[in-house]
Amino acid sequence: MGGDMLSWLYSFVLHGIKLDLENTKDLLSRLGDPQNEMKHIHVGGTDGKGSISSCIASILISSGVRTGLYTSPHIEEFNERITVNGERITDAEAEEILGQMKVCVEEMEADGKVPTFFEVSTAMAFLYFRNKGVEYAVVEVGMGGRLDSTNVIMPEVSVIGNISMDHEEFLGDTIEKIAFEKAGIIKPCVPCVTLNGDPVFSVLKKAAAERGAPLTRILPQDICIEKTSGDGTDFLYKEERYKVSIPGSRQADNASMAIEAVSKLKIYGQCVRCNIKKGLREVRWPCRLEKIRGLPIIVDVTHTTAGSEALAEDVLSMYGKVDLVIGMLKDKDLQGMAENLCKVADRVLVSPLRIERSADPETVKEIFAGRFQDIRVCGSVSDAMDMAMLRKDGRNILVTGSFHTAEEAVSWIKKTYPGYWTYSQRNMTGEPIREDRRKA
Repeated sequence: MGGDMLSWLYSFVLHGIKLDLENTKDLLSRLGDPQNEMKHIHVGGTDGKGSISSCIASILISSGVRTGLYTSPHIEEFNERITVNGERITDAEAEEILGQMKVCVEEMEADGKVPTFFEVSTAMAFLYFRNKGVEYAVVEVGMGGRLDSTNVIMPEVSVIGNISMDHEEFLGDTIEKIAFEKAGIIKPCVPCVTLNGDPVFSVLKKAAAERGAPLTRILPQDICIEKTSGDGTDFLYKEERYKVSIPGSRQADNASMAIEAVSKLKIYGQCVRCNIKKGLREVRWPCRLEKIRGLPIIVDVTHTTAGSEALAEDVLSMYGKVDLVIGMLKDKDLQGMAENLCKVADRVLVSPLRIERSADPETVKEIFAGRFQDIRVCGSVSDAMDMAMLRKDGRNILVTGSFHTAEEAVSWIKKTYPGYWTYSQRNMTGEPIREDRRKA
């Protein structure tokens, strides 16, 4: 994604992260409050919220509902963050929307209010959705919930996925403090769906009771996994059989929350109920335990301890032992990731990432030592992929640790094996984007 206006958008990255709603409210007000022109489903949590969001959006699209999806972060291009009916905002559309916003942003700056990248991006998504006639917007929380920029909406239903330790420097150093922040998306009288157990559930239950919000908790016995494979996950939810096309046992949890969430919508009986299975079968969400067809490579964006535990279990059951290529951010739980991933790999290639927050690979090597038989430090993810592919002993290669690791691995795949990575030519339901629809 290029262009002058897009470069202008990225200049706001320098303003860092700020958990506050005032700038977003101010900017949206100057833009005519576009978020009020559509209905919303708000999705928070720590692990899996992007998968939940994509499942809900796919169900709505399959039901004939004009659907916007706002997620973060992206893997390859910023455009992935903002889609309508599964198709990304184009560069030209992004330039146009940002052009409409620029005067309002500059007026804010003149008033001493400098927005962040995420604040501008969030307002951009709502403005785009309004311009495209979106009926329902599925909105993924960026960080936390209570003070996240997306928390300016009044949704028809809220979803809070699995909560685990992450972003402690912003959200708190205990699971209860983090749960309190995540519970901030629960709105008065708005149904909320979750599957968290205690102590998290107690925090969510208290917040819901205070706001008069009906809270639905999915229980472990409600879900029965029948099969996991590279093509997706077959499962029962409340004795009804479903298949979600995203691989991994945790995807049964995520899909079940999506099923429960759409059941709370006012349009559920009109058009949604009979299209749930179709939507889950057709959903596409890249780099979630994704096996690249024709290559011995599995790409996953997991970066939390809880996520890596599920990842290791799934990889071991589906593929057996793998070689590991990993790059992580320095503020993540390196120790916890090592403890989980050593169950599925004994050889690891550690790489730095091309961002300032990258963990030092020598530090990662030191923490991983003793858990892996063979640890090597490489100069980049590309170098690590080259070395891993040279071994050719029948093992698959698991690439994980961060969205940034996945991004660099995908870039390497596209350069080294042209044609093997096709997501950029497909919409979120996996269908090729027709030329006439690209121009529309």
